[in-house]
Amino acid sequence: MTERPRKGAPVRFAPADAIVAAHARDPVLGLRFNIEARYGGTFEVDLTGVHPRPFAIAFAGALRRQSELGAPLGARSTIKQHFQAYLRFFAYLREHSTAKTPADLRTNDIDGYEDFLEARGMTPIHRHTVLAKAILALRSIDANQPGLLHEGVRRRLSYTSRQSVGRSRARDAYSSFVARQLRDAARGDIASIFRRIGKPLGSDDGDANLRRVTDEANARIVVSGRLSSGDHAFKSLYFMRLRRNLPVSTLAEDLHARFHLRAMDIPPLLTFLSLETGLELECCKALTIDCLQNPGPGTIEIAYVKRRARGAEHKHIRVRDGGIGTPGGLIRKLIEVTAFTRQFVPSKILWLYYYTGRKQLRAGLEHQQELVARWIKGHHLVDDDGEPLRLVLSRLRKTHKALWYLKTEGHMARFAVGHTPEIAARHYADIPSLRLLHEATIAEALSEVAAAAGPIVLAPADEDSWRQSDPPPEGREDRDGLLRGEQDVWLAACSGFDRSPFAEPGAPCPQPFWGCLECRNAVITARKLPAIIAFQQFIEEQRASLSASDWAMKFGRAHARIAGQVLPSFPESMVAAARREAGVHTLYLPPEARQ
Repeated sequence: MTERPRKGAPVRFAPADAIVAAHARDPVLGLRFNIEARYGGTFEVDLTGVHPRPFAIAFAGALRRQSELGAPLGARSTIKQHFQAYLRFFAYLREHSTAKTPADLRTNDIDGYEDFLEARGMTPIHRHTVLAKAILALRSIDANQPGLLHEGVRRRLSYTSRQSVGRSRARDAYSSFVARQLRDAARGDIASIFRRIGKPLGSDDGDANLRRVTDEANARIVVSGRLSSGDHAFKSLYFMRLRRNLPVSTLAEDLHARFHLRAMDIPPLLTFLSLETGLELECCKALTIDCLQNPGPGTIEIAYVKRRARGAEHKHIRVRDGGIGTPGGLIRKLIEVTAFTRQFVPSKILWLYYYTGRKQLRAGLEHQQELVARWIKGHHLVDDDGEPLRLVLSRLRKTHKALWYLKTEGHMARFAVGHTPEIAARHYADIPSLRLLHEATIAEALSEVAAAAGPIVLAPADEDSWRQSDPPPEGREDRDGLLRGEQDVWLAACSGFDRSPFAEPGAPCPQPFWGCLECRNAVITARKLPAIIAFQQFIEEQRASLSASDWAMKFGRAHARIAGQVLPSFPESMVAAARREAGVHTLYLPPEARQ
C-alpha cells in the first residue's frame, strides 16, 4: 500500500502486501520459570519432573504465551488453575494413551479424556472448564507450531466438548435474616478495630519494670514495623508477663494489633464492604489506596477493576460517604490506619495487615475462607434453619442485590444499576431466595384479576351506598333498575345481557346461568342469596353422580366463587336466613343445570 495515502486519491496495493510473514516460533524453551502475572504477583512454573517430557515442554510454552501482556490469562490464580489442569491432563495421558509427543496425539485421546472426567463424577460445567484449559493450550501449540498436530486433532480443537454444558445453577443470596446478622456482627467488630489501633499495649499500674519493657517492645515495632519472637525485647516481655501470671499466648498478636490490622480483622471489613456496596469479591480484594474519587454531597465514587469485563475493566460506583458506617468513610479510615504499615510494606493495595508467622506483614488477601470460618464461629452466626452458618463471601454481592430488589419493590428501572434490565433480571432477580416472593406476587396478581373479572357482590351496606350515590357508579347508569330487580337473571342482576364478555356485542349471553358468577356484568345482592344457596346445595349433591374431574370441570369454579367470595360478603345472620328460605321453598333450577 502507498505509504502516505492522500485524501481523494485511490488506495493502491503492491504485490508484496499480499505476502504473509512467516510465523515466528517461540524461541524460549524451558520447564522451570516464573510468570509475572498482571494481578496477584509471581507464579512459579516447574514441570521438570513431569512426563511425557515433550508434552511438558509444549504446554509450558503455551502457558507462558497465554500469560503475556494482552493474552487471556492475567491473574495469578487463573494461571495456577491452568497449570493444575495441565498436570491432570498429563496424568491421564500417562495412564490411558500411547502418545508421547503432541504429534502423536489423536482425537480419541481428547474424547477419552472428556469421558474420563465425566466418569470421575464431574458436573458438566466443571468438566467443561477443566477440558477447556487443555484445549486452549493445544490451540496455542498449534498456532505456535503449525503442522505439528494431527489434522484430526486440529479439527477437534474447533470445539471444546461433545456434550451440552447445561445451564449453570445461579449463586443464591442469603436471606434478610442472615444479612442482618452479618451486618450487625461486622459493625460491632469494625468499631472495636478502630478503637484498638493507636493504643499501645499497656501494663499494670505501679509496675515500672513491666511498663519499661513493654514500652521498649512498642518502640521496636515503631522503628521496624514488627517484632519477631526471637527478639530480645519480645523475650524479656514474654517471660516478665509469664512470671506475673499475665496472658502470653497471643502476646505477639496483641503487641502488633495496636499498630496494624490483623488477619482476623479482614472478614468483618470485607463482609461489611461487600454487603454495603455490592462489589464483587475479587473487586473488593483488589482495591487500592487511591480508589476514592470524585466526592459529592454525602457520596463518593469507588474506582475498581473488574478483570472479567474485557475491554471495560476500569469501573466506578458511587456510594455513601460519611462515618465508618458508610463505604466511603470505611475505606478512608482503612487508608488512614494502614499508613503506618505502608512504611514497611510499599504497596498500594488497600489490605495491609499483620499475620502471625514467618512473613508477618502482608499485602493482599490470603486464606480468607479459613479466617471467615473462624469469625463466623466466634459470633455463633446461624442460617435460616438455625444451623451454624457457612459464609461464602462470593454470595454477598447477590445478597446486596436481593436486598436492593426488595427495597425497590422489583422496579426494574431502579433495580438495574450498572446492568441492562435483561442482565439484572436474569442474574440478580431470578434467584432461588426471591422465588417465593415472585410466586406470591403472581398469585396476588392472579387473584386480583380473577376478582376484577368476577361479579360485583353488594353487601347490604354497599347496596345502600349504591342507592345514595349521585351520580351512579361509573358504568352503572341503570343502577335503579338493577337494584329493583328489573334486570334479574337466575343468580344475579345483569347489567349487560347483550354486552356479554363471552359473546359479540349485541348478541345474547351464551353462558349457562351460573356463568354469572364469573361475569363482570353481574351484580349480586341479598335478594339473590336463596337462589345462590339452593344452587350451591344442588352442585354439592352432584358430586355423588359425577366423577371428580367432571364435577370440577362443570361446577368447580362456581362452587369456589360462592364459598370463597359471595357468601363471606354477607352477614352470617343473613346467610342463615337465606338457607332457611332455600330449605322451605323448592326453588326451580333451569334444565341446563342437569345436562
